[in-house]
Amino acid sequence: GTLRGKVAYLSIFFSFRICEEGKDSTLEHPYLYETDVEISLVDGSCKSPVEKFWNGSSAMYILQKATHTEESNSMEESRTDDAVYASEVLPKESPGALALSVGRAKQLISLYTMVQNPNMTYLGKSDLVVLPPLWARCDGSDPQHTCWIGAEPLKAGSKVTGLNIYTVSCDGPTADKTRFANLEELKMEHKIRHHSSVVTTRGFAQYELIAGAAIEDTIAESGSNICVDITWNGVEKILETPPLISAATLNIVLESGDPRSPVFQLYQELQFLLALAEGLKTGVTEWPEPSESESALKLVQAFLTDLKKKLDGDYIFENKNETEKIKCDTAAVDSCIKSIFGERGDLDFTEQLWCQMKSECVSSYQELIDCFTLVIKSLERGEIQPWIHQGSSSFLSQLIQQSYHGKMEDVSLSDITPIQMLLEVGLEKMKKDYVSFFIGEPDTCSLLFQDYFISTSVDLQEQVHRVQKLHHVLEIMVSCTGLLQFRHENLFPLTQICMKYYKENPLNEKHVFQLPIRPALVKKFYQNDNPKVWKVEISSGHGQKEVKTTWQVSTNAPVEHGTSSNSGFLSDSTVNGSSEERLYFITMTQCSQVQFT
Repeated sequence: GTLRGKVAYLSIFFSFRICEEGKDSTLEHPYLYETDVEISLVDGSCKSPVEKFWNGSSAMYILQKATHTEESNSMEESRTDDAVYASEVLPKESPGALALSVGRAKQLISLYTMVQNPNMTYLGKSDLVVLPPLWARCDGSDPQHTCWIGAEPLKAGSKVTGLNIYTVSCDGPTADKTRFANLEELKMEHKIRHHSSVVTTRGFAQYELIAGAAIEDTIAESGSNICVDITWNGVEKILETPPLISAATLNIVLESGDPRSPVFQLYQELQFLLALAEGLKTGVTEWPEPSESESALKLVQAFLTDLKKKLDGDYIFENKNETEKIKCDTAAVDSCIKSIFGERGDLDFTEQLWCQMKSECVSSYQELIDCFTLVIKSLERGEIQPWIHQGSSSFLSQLIQQSYHGKMEDVSLSDITPIQMLLEVGLEKMKKDYVSFFIGEPDTCSLLFQDYFISTSVDLQEQVHRVQKLHHVLEIMVSCTGLLQFRHENLFPLTQICMKYYKENPLNEKHVFQLPIRPALVKKFYQNDNPKVWKVEISSGHGQKEVKTTWQVSTNAPVEHGTSSNSGFLSDSTVNGSSEERLYFITMTQCSQVQFT
């Protein structure tokens, strides 16, 4: 090796070591190699830039074109405030500017190969460190439109025995299927390249079920999405529909608050509960605009007047039989979701009071005080003896229990007390609402609920947060019931998956919940649709000798650099995607091996 080559080797070797040991060379804060290349160490905590076509090690180096030179740094320091503001408002530099030339990327891969080769002893290496895989962004300037080149060490124990070298090319978008590969030609090309006599094929397809169920664009725009990933062995032709014996996984991302949801009224009720919790925490409560209907005070007055005319609480059970009939009718659970989410038939006094005072009615702090003043005076005078649920622990419930014995403590309706009283009442009511749906019987709770979601051993803010989680799970159940016609045998495992996640994690409406299913369960929603992603993987060899060729089409660009657009297209857009020609990006990933031993 020449002196220049040795210097280049040592330079990149120490760059990698510094990058790895520093652990702070992220994509936002890369390490500069020479003057034109940025090296970043990306681990499992970051979204992988190559995850759409490679699912190997979680830690990897990303090499890309340097965007900050000394000149640009000095210019950056001298920018005016207006320029700084403009940089925050205007789009950042396009990802295409980050790509290296294919020739430069290959040169860097060669240096990385030297770094990992245990036979390069004449370069004077004192120790050999097995480095994470490396991926270099490419500008697609070669005839193959190469967009990434990667290298992955092959190991036997702590020893590097070789490298897998990957090249990823991307073309499109196009609706011209004559540009699609022929499966037999792909298999033959793989056999020739890798001297293989036998190859296996594995298919993957992803379908959007929200689109398949003819749901309007407003759901997709909200960030909600339901899709199914399907994998199968023995692919027979490009873009074939997956066979029913495939393995399938449902992926659900759902944001709460769709006005068309059967539980939207419950969602609005939850928003008022959250507003009260926020007011309790910050001291500032956002009250809704006064309603054109009757005020909360008038509704509470009428409610109390009606109670005074009754001798006992039998009125609470007037609708119970009808409600219980609905809850016990499993067919109604599937076909008449809205019926389930009418008010429960067993609302006690505090819950009915909440219904009179919630967001559509009470519109100020003073009105809240006036409402509670009326209630407390009625209790003190013995004008009402309302029924409350056994185990109810809100402050208002305690006052009601005291009133049964004719002696109540003095209550000062000032500061945060009225807000906390209403929050406690609403929280208890909504917990029972959710339990009523998930369990079926409001007073019967599984251990799953008892030990977490309806616990009263944590502070009010945490209790509200857990109710938020329950609502998100409920929205997911309702969507799968309404859109996909799921029945109990499918909803039950999905509920368990969601509950388990939320017992261990904070609320996250961006989380992808996954449920293994049989393809037949959702086939009618995708059988006439075009896939969002379709991929075939051709492989040969075993263990570390295994090599793969992957060909895929996707409606979204698999890379964020080097493409004119990174969103899907339809040449003649319709809702369910059954008749139009869909535009696809074509991606090919090829692998070759370099053996050191």
